[in-house]
Amino acid sequence: MFQTQLSDLSALQETARMLLNNFPNDRIFAFYGAMGAGKTTFIKAICQELGSNDYVTSPTFALINEYSTTEGSLIYHFDFYRIKKLEEAFDLGYEDYIYSGNYCFIEWPEMIEQLLPEGIVEVRIKEGDKGVRLVEAQKV
Repeated sequence: MFQTQLSDLSALQETARMLLNNFPNDRIFAFYGAMGAGKTTFIKAICQELGSNDYVTSPTFALINEYSTTEGSLIYHFDFYRIKKLEEAFDLGYEDYIYSGNYCFIEWPEMIEQLLPEGIVEVRIKEGDKGVRLVEAQKV
């Protein structure tokens, strides 16, 4: 299990590096946290750590964004907040992305939890006092 506290954004990049180092062979990360907890901001730091110079934003309306790394790898960023039925994930072709071997970062995974494979990394971001964030991650 990985656990750390973020008291300000200056430690975000190091936290992203530590998360990736703790799960070097994993590619599917499910991000849990309340609205405004910092899921998208953390995913942006992780994408930068992986070598992406793309503009990272929440794919709230598109459901998925695709980013490239400087090495030519792809990163998939999902946001299932607005999904109404599991069929929407099937229509999106989520399986093609999830089983691609590329990094997949999923916001609001609870909306499609029954479709997620075993062995993913759950990342939980909780808000504490004075803007502190507690970040916990474990493979499930």
